[in-house]
Amino acid sequence: MSYSCYLGGVEWPTPEKLLLKIKGKNKTLVLLNEGEVNFLRAPGLTELVVPFDLPMLTGAYSPDRYLGILENLKANRETTQFILVRASPSGRSLFDTNMKVSVEDYTITEEGKNGLDVSIDVNLKQWRDYGTKTVTVETPQDQAESTPTVTVEKERDESTAPTAKTYTVKAGDSLWAIAAKYYGSGAEYSKIYNANTDKVSNPNLIYPGQVLTIP
Repeated sequence: MSYSCYLGGVEWPTPEKLLLKIKGKNKTLVLLNEGEVNFLRAPGLTELVVPFDLPMLTGAYSPDRYLGILENLKANRETTQFILVRASPSGRSLFDTNMKVSVEDYTITEEGKNGLDVSIDVNLKQWRDYGTKTVTVETPQDQAESTPTVTVEKERDESTAPTAKTYTVKAGDSLWAIAAKYYGSGAEYSKIYNANTDKVSNPNLIYPGQVLTIP
């Protein structure tokens, strides 16, 4: 079985293992005359621990490149996509771990027995998009009407929403080149990748005819 690992829009060396912690938020209480009962709640955010070995001389890139990606994600407070693709020896895709995450922290280890190579343990946490609504509570002026009314602000009409830019991929295109076209820097390609993970599973593979959202 073969693996491909992506983080921050870049392919990383395949980790030797992947630890996912599916956190539960159930609550156990003791009720009078009933003993312990368990209240089932929605699961918490999944936590991932990913160990990488970064070769100094034999890898596609030096450790500085990968460490720079992590530093930028932390400094800019950005989320990104973590993808681990599994394929059979025949090349048939098996299943993917594909999750929007934040970089929580990472530990860098250098040991003499590893020569110039660098080991790094990256702690990631699942990210869930969220938003807010405004609730207005109106107290009636007429004392006979003692029940206040609650109004939830209506969502913005779809017709007034800003229209996202789109780009149709042409032969020879890459996310780096498209980012350079729209943002003036190819290093911003992860913005486009993160906005199109529903159609782009590998940031290094885009195909002519694909319509990408440009955030």
